[in-house]
Parts: sequence; structure tokens; C-alpha cells
Amino acid sequence: MAEARYVRWFSELSLADVGLVGGKNASLGEMYRELVPLGMPVPDGFAVTADAYRDALTRVNAWPLLHAELAHLDKTDTKALARAGARCREIVYSAGLTPEMEAEILAAYRKLVEEYGEDELSVAVRSSATAEDLPTASFAGQHETYLNVRGPAMLLDAIRRCQASLFTDRAISYRIDKGFGHFQVALSVAVQKMVRSDLASAGVMFSIDTETGFRDAVFITGAWGLGENVVQGAVDVDEFYVHKPTFRAGKRCVLRRVLGAKKIKMVYAAGRTREPVVNRPTSEAERRTFCLTDAQVLELADYAIRIEDHYSRKAGRFTPMDIEWALDGIDGRLWIVQARPETVVSQRAANLVEEHVVASKGATVLASGRAVGTKVATGRARLITDPRRLAEFRDGEVLVADTTTPDWEPVMKRAAAIVTNRGGRTCHAAIVARELGIPAVVGAEGATTTIADGAIVTVSCAEGDIGRIYAGEVPFTVETIDLATLERPSTEVMINLGNPELAFGLSFLPADGVGLARLEFIISEHIKAHPMALLHPERVIDPAQRQAIEAMVAGYPSGRDFFVERLSEGVGTIAAAFWPRPVIVRLSDFKTNEYAALLGGAAFEPAEENPMLGFRGASRYAHPAYREAFALECAAMRRVRETMGLENLKLMIPFCRRLEEADRVLAAMAEEGLRRGENGLEIYVMCEIPANVILIDAFSRRFDGFSIGSNDLTQLTLGVDRDSAMVAFDFDERDPAVMAFLRQAVEGAKRNGRHSGICGQAPSDYPEVAEFLVGCGIDSVSVTPDVLLRTIRLVRAAEARLGRPGRGSQGTGTDLH
Repeated sequence: MAEARYVRWFSELSLADVGLVGGKNASLGEMYRELVPLGMPVPDGFAVTADAYRDALTRVNAWPLLHAELAHLDKTDTKALARAGARCREIVYSAGLTPEMEAEILAAYRKLVEEYGEDELSVAVRSSATAEDLPTASFAGQHETYLNVRGPAMLLDAIRRCQASLFTDRAISYRIDKGFGHFQVALSVAVQKMVRSDLASAGVMFSIDTETGFRDAVFITGAWGLGENVVQGAVDVDEFYVHKPTFRAGKRCVLRRVLGAKKIKMVYAAGRTREPVVNRPTSEAERRTFCLTDAQVLELADYAIRIEDHYSRKAGRFTPMDIEWALDGIDGRLWIVQARPETVVSQRAANLVEEHVVASKGATVLASGRAVGTKVATGRARLITDPRRLAEFRDGEVLVADTTTPDWEPVMKRAAAIVTNRGGRTCHAAIVARELGIPAVVGAEGATTTIADGAIVTVSCAEGDIGRIYAGEVPFTVETIDLATLERPSTEVMINLGNPELAFGLSFLPADGVGLARLEFIISEHIKAHPMALLHPERVIDPAQRQAIEAMVAGYPSGRDFFVERLSEGVGTIAAAFWPRPVIVRLSDFKTNEYAALLGGAAFEPAEENPMLGFRGASRYAHPAYREAFALECAAMRRVRETMGLENLKLMIPFCRRLEEADRVLAAMAEEGLRRGENGLEIYVMCEIPANVILIDAFSRRFDGFSIGSNDLTQLTLGVDRDSAMVAFDFDERDPAVMAFLRQAVEGAKRNGRHSGICGQAPSDYPEVAEFLVGCGIDSVSVTPDVLLRTIRLVRAAEARLGRPGRGSQGTGTDLH
């Protein structure tokens, strides 16, 4: 049998064949040839070469017709673009396939049918442009894909439609924007065995965090049914993170997960219909259940890391990957169906940090959803509920829609920001926004109802995972810093951080770690319930609160598991973001009134006249009223260090009044498997009570370090209630008595060979306090992220005046990733 001219099997292809079969097929061939022998599950298939596209057009002399349609096209004229695109697609589709091409394609299809032993094999037919999936241009979503294609007639028709999709409106516009000539790009077609994910789940994963460019995480998204809904953003997906360094070290644990709504799923249509796939509503059980088990998430993470490693070796540089996966509902196997280089966040300059800070306090939130990027933008909202209204869109407006499709891209490129009702962070709107470098909020349910057409809005993605759309023009600032020019002091400068959603982004700052991570934010925002109420819901008095707690823990074996998993995922995210830099986590320090405000909390908390000086911090941990709950905190911290493998986590005890109290707490921690010194565990204590300073030699025998809490230390030194506006004028960390205690604390820690740091507000508010502490010889200063760079410069200047050397210019903290 003569060698085929127009068909190449995946096993015959490699990354060197982009010109012959396009980026998608070349990548599939590379994986099939190099990684399948090593156990990578990639469904087999073949490519219809770009020569077939060219030769078919040459045979009918179609090239002059296509040139005439595109020669003088103004892509900003959306109607003219639509007319030209439609005519070009008609020309290509009508050119058809030669008898020789059809014979080769059908012979290959029969061979694929025989390989899998199915009477009528279902295949995916995907476009693969010869300029596709390059390191600087993805072309993702520009061309068509056809799923559940069965039989020779459907196959040949789908291939012709893919070839014609080289001239979709969005592809024409994209090529113009990227500087690709329309006739320098050709269209190959991938024909691949379908994975029956219509009976299970599918999605997209990245070997890098898509919003921040954080390299050390695999980010996996998925939903029930075929993966097209995930790619197109028609469904709110489940999200999973896995930390690569600890995974490589043998620690197999999901770092973090977020349950998506998953309201619809794409499945095969019954019988032979014009539309081979349809969307169906998901069941309530499917919506409440993650579409992957932990074991499946970890299997996918393994594939993502292996694919990234392979492509990085081939490229000779770090090459993060964008990968599509599918779970077969018949055999239960996971499959990799596509892989391409990630082309947006990986192209950012590593040493340039751009910080957007929005002054959102008091602003009205119109809608919220998943944040894409970390920027802020203001503009006039333009609601597009009908694609025919796209021509009304004006440059610099905020596009608000139910969802977007690739056909909208010519308009999306002119938007200041994008907001959609539906979609996850790997949907079409998110991908385009990322590539354009504009903020987007996706999955903002009800946005098209709550945002008025023509209203001025501010879209903020600078506040973590949650993106918000504010009414009106909300002020924000932007600062760009070149970290390569920043001289680092010898004194460590760390950040205070409680919100895990900000951790990946903040990890790029030149911080020496996290000097204070509070549990209170994670408990109040991600757990919301009192830990004792989770252990004993029957004791919760309010029926509505008891019902809310039952609903929260419905997907978990118990309330205990819910608390431990959620708390460990929050802390673990922060520890992973800064790995291997130290992260000091302060155990819970809610006051009784704050604990009572949590779901079910009123049943477990006493009413105190002065909660600030009451049942808080260390006094709770070994007390019968809280001992069970403290065990949950310890279990979560142990899970972070041992199961997740994040041994950069250090623990800190707050508000420890007496030496006997310290001994009781350390004994309770040891009972829960957190013994100081075992597996490198260091335990610090907050130095925030005069007794801690006066007895610092004795406290030093019990703890590995001290972190000065200047707020409480000032309050207790001066006898000023820091919550009282009446005496606020007397609260001043710069008072000589407070400064004397600061000096004694630093000198006492140094005398005992213990670490000394400060994590209170004073260094953030008062540069002179930071300079004073440097003069005392403090080991670290921890401040809020917004003043980190200013503090670095201040501390370095203070060291220079004292004649101390710095560490020079070290670029970004990401060199530690």
C-alpha cells in the first residue's frame, strides 16, 4: 500500500512537525510518541495535514477569491468582518476534499475503529492551525471543534468544516492583531478517539497558576460531562490546586479545592441527530459533589508535572503547560487529550511587580465572581444580551454578558474589563482577558441583572480569588516595581497575611516569608462556624444556624473533617505560596464576642465585660470549654506539615500570660502530635504582655522565638483600651515606656539565642519604630504587604547608617520557587 500523502498518525509526529500538521497535532504526536511509552494515557488518532487544505483550494483555484475578500478588510467594521468571514468559509467548505484525500482519511478511520474494537467509533475532530499553540500565541478557541462524530459521512463533513473555520471572524481578527498573514497559516485537522467523559467529567489544567504566574502549583478545573463547556465557559467549574515541590518530594495531597456550581453538563445526544451533543441540567447531587476524587486530582497533577518537564527539556527553558483532560465513564481511566504551552502569564517579566490597590471600603458591590488577573479598571458598563448588539460596543467600556464565545473576540479586545454571569477561570472570557491583560470577573451570577447598562462601574480583581464589580468610580492606585534594582537589607522583612486567596500573588514580592498568618480570617471567611458547634451541632440553640451548619458539612464525613480540611487548605495555601521561606502561623486569637458571632458560637461562649482581657489566646487551648476545638486546630496544622509536607510552617501561641499556661499549652500540643523540635517544628510565642518581656529568659526556655505584638503590648503597657475612641489619643507605640519594652524584648531574645521579630502595626505606621528596632538588632520585621517595599528601603537605610552591610539586589522572591 502506497504511503499516505495527507494523513499522519500521532505516532509519526513530533513538535518539529508544526508546519505540516499544526500546533495541536504536533503536540499530540509529541506526547503519543514520547510519553505514551512511559505510561501517559493519550487517545490515539491521526492528523489530516495542512497540505490537504492547501491542495484542495489549489485544485479549484480558490486562492484569488480569498485574497479578494480579505485584501482591504477593516476589522473594526464588525459587519464587514462578518461578511468577509462568511464568504471565506463558504469558499473553503465548497472546495471540499479530493477523492485521494477522502480515501486516505476513511482508511485511517477504519484502522482506528479496528484498534479500539468499536463498531462505530466516536471521534473528536479538532482544528490545528500551523501557527497554533506557539509560546507567544495560542490561537485557542479560534477554530472549530466537533465532538461525537460517528461514521464516514459525518467525519468528512466535520473535517471540511474545520478547514473552513480558519476564517472564523475571531480567527481573522486574531491573526491581524498578532501580525500573522492570512495565507501564511494553514489548517490541519486532528481526528482522535473520543473519551466517554459525557458519562463522567472533563476539564482543563495548567502547570502554573493562571492568575498570578505562580510556578509551584498545578491548577486543575473540571465539570461533569464533555469538556467543551469548561473550555467555552458555559459552566462554573470545580477547582483544585496541587503544590509541585512537595508532590515531587513524595507528599501526595490536594492543597486546596473550590466547589463549582456545575449546573449543566454536555452529553451525547440520543440517536442520530444534527447536533451530536446536547447540554442537560445536572442533578442536585452532582452539583454538591466534586467531579474528581482526590486520587484522580493527584493522578492528573502527576501527568501535568511530567508533561511540563518533558516540554521544558525540549525547549531548554521552563515551559508551563495548558492541558485538557477527560475521565472515561466506562473504564474509569483518566486521559490527556491535548497539551499546549501556556502563553500569557509565563511571558511576564519576572522582576517586574505591578500592584493594584483599590480603595473599596464603603463601596457598593453590584456583583461578584471569580477574579481573572490582579488588576482594576473603571468604565461604562455595556450589557450585551444579544450578539447582534455587539456593534454598539465602544472602546474602553466594560463588557457585561451572560457568557462569551470566540466570535466576540474582536469586541472583547476593545474592552476595559469583562464580566460574565457564567464561567470559571479557564473559560473563554478568562483566557481572552488574560491574554489582553485586562481584569475579568467570571461566574458573577446575576451580573446582567444587577449592573445597569450605561452605568459607570469599577471592576476589581486585586482582592484575591473573589472579583467584585463596584458601583461608580472607585479610586485605585497602581505601582510598578523593578525588583532587580531593590537592595535587600540583612534584617529580614516579612509580610503579615491572613487571606489565602492573596498568597500566590503576594509570593512574588521580595518578602523573606510570612511573619504573621492569622487563623481568624480563614475561620471567619472559609469556615464561618464555631469549631465547638461543628463538633456538637446538637447544642446549637438557633434552628436556622443548626440547619446552616448541617448544610455546610453535608459533603464531609463530619464537622471535624470539614474544619480540619478547610483550615489546613487555607494555611497550606499560604505555606505553599512562600515555600521554602518560613511562614509563622498564629493559632486562633478570637475574643469571646468574636467567637460568639460565628455560626453556632453563642451556645459556647460566655458574655464578658472586657473580652480584650478575657478568655482569649493561650488561656483557651487547654481549658475544658475549648480543648476539643483546640485539638482541631492542631490536627489542621499537623496535616499541613506532615500530610502536605509544608515543613516551612512554624506555629505561634498568642496572649500567653504565664509560664504555667505556656507549659499547659505546649503539653496539649504535644498530645495532639505537635511536639516542639520533632520534624523540625519550631513554636514561637507572641511577646505582647509585659510579663513576656519581664520573664523573657524563662519564656525563652520554652519557645524558639518571639514575635512582638505592638498593639497589645502598647495597650497593656499604657493601660489604654485600644478599642475605645475616648482614649485613642493615649495609644501610641512610640511612647518611651513601650519603646523600653521593645528594646528589652529584642535584647532578651538575642541573649537567649532566640529569634526576635515584630508583627504588630507599629513598623507599618511609624518608620521610626522600624528604624529603632533595627538599631536594637531585631531579626525580622513583618508588615502589611502595601508597605513592604517602603519598609525594605527604610530598613536598608537604617542599616547603612549603622554601618551594616545589606544582601545586595536579589531580584524577586520567586527565585526560591
